[in-house]
Amino acid sequence: MRILITAGPTREYLDDVRFISNASSGQMGYAIAAACVAAGHEVILISGPVGLAPPPGCKLVPVETTSDLEAACLQHFPTCDGVIAAAAVCDYRPRKRAEGKLKKTGDTVVFEMVETTDVLAALGELKTTQQWILGFALEADDPRENALRKLKKKRCDYIVLNAPSAIGSTVNSIEVIAGDGSTALAVSGAKADIAIALASWLADAFAR
Repeated sequence: MRILITAGPTREYLDDVRFISNASSGQMGYAIAAACVAAGHEVILISGPVGLAPPPGCKLVPVETTSDLEAACLQHFPTCDGVIAAAAVCDYRPRKRAEGKLKKTGDTVVFEMVETTDVLAALGELKTTQQWILGFALEADDPRENALRKLKKKRCDYIVLNAPSAIGSTVNSIEVIAGDGSTALAVSGAKADIAIALASWLADAFAR
């Protein structure tokens, strides 16, 4: 299969040097990319800024902002069989980006924040009957209910539920949830081992 994988964080700039982001290391997405390549799939890895080397054998598309990620996904998804959306996308951005570098004035600075584009929902709208989407949900409160809500709203085929403890860690615990709420796969351990299990499951779940 030809698989699109997103990984790492996005950044949203307050001015030309400062940005808001999150603590995603990209380890899970990169491990999945490596496992999918090893399983014989063609992989396009769209990655936010991380300190990781891309797995050999994949095509790397570096991005920075959520808009960059959306543009890259919309460009490459139509030629792929499916997408694994593991990137940790910023949900908000400043309504207006300041030019240059903001200087200290001694006063309180207030930024008006607006929601970023929902990249996963955009891919769900674009998805054909021949394509599949495996989303990721990082949830703390009512995790399964929120993950299922996200699956249905974004038109995912399955969703990977994991917890905030996964951020920056080399280990993880995931549950792959189907649209009917059943558990398709549950595995814990090193992210590299989880990625191998996920790649093996993919071969059966999305066999054409």
